[in-house]
Amino acid sequence: MNTLAKWNPFQTGYRNPFRELEEIEARLESLFDRSPFALGRARDESLFAREWSPSVDLTEDEKEYTVKADLPDVAKADIRLFVRDGVLEISGERKMEHEQEGKRFHRSERCYGMFQRSFTLPQGAEGEKAKADFHHGVLTVHIPKNEKSMRKGVEVKIA
Repeated sequence: MNTLAKWNPFQTGYRNPFRELEEIEARLESLFDRSPFALGRARDESLFAREWSPSVDLTEDEKEYTVKADLPDVAKADIRLFVRDGVLEISGERKMEHEQEGKRFHRSERCYGMFQRSFTLPQGAEGEKAKADFHHGVLTVHIPKNEKSMRKGVEVKIA
């Protein structure tokens, strides 16, 4: 006599209908070094350092260009600024805290390590006259405009 068995798509021997999604997830995971679909999984996310890049705001007013970079927990001595061939380069390192006696890390989500950001300066920016200050974890770079770029235009009437 033949018996009926309840079909279970996840049981071994059956084709997994989610196989293609799992393959795409595996490819994305290797591409981004983490899975975008791993929200509910219990994965070991213990201590490791990832590459990071500080967030930056670029603004302009009539006198200067301003670059603000968020650099929390970065020491002033670990930040380097250069202007080369019309390019502003901000680089440095945020160092990872080391375990200390009586202190254990249970989770570490902040990124550590070397970083570098480069910005091409617009024509009219005087990069060699740039000045910077660093307060409360924010690096602010002021790049003055030259006299020609600060001149206001004159409205031309259309006949």
